[in-house]
Amino acid sequence: MRPMSRQSAPEAAAGDRPDPGLVRRRTLLSLLVVTPLGLLFKLYPGPGHRWFNNYGAGVLYVIFWCLVLFLIWPRQERATRIAAGVLAATCVLEVLQLWHPPLLEQVRATFPGRALLGTTFAWWDLPHYVLGAALAWWWMRFAGLTTSSA
Repeated sequence: MRPMSRQSAPEAAAGDRPDPGLVRRRTLLSLLVVTPLGLLFKLYPGPGHRWFNNYGAGVLYVIFWCLVLFLIWPRQERATRIAAGVLAATCVLEVLQLWHPPLLEQVRATFPGRALLGTTFAWWDLPHYVLGAALAWWWMRFAGLTTSSA
């Protein structure tokens, strides 16, 4: 029988957390993959281009913003709040596409404006945003973030 550890619960839990520096490096590496992939999806001209340009890029858009926030706050406990906040923000941006004031139209006339704000409301964007938030949540909580103490 092993003797009980003298660590308090918070100390033991803190010892189980991945190193924030390591998590940030892995998150930055993820952003270095997701960012160009998202741009490629947005500009892809081949078979299935409508799905890639619109919905696939939307999934990666949500993942990108979740990873940006996770880079700032690299704690697994914040994954749910980050994913939910980004999902809410992207859904609000989607609904704002129903509104066409002159200033927003000028911004949307540029590629960055179209890519960041969108131009046309589509209900089908919303499930893809949910998928992006779920995948980002999974990445922030589980994928590649645990460290081996062996």
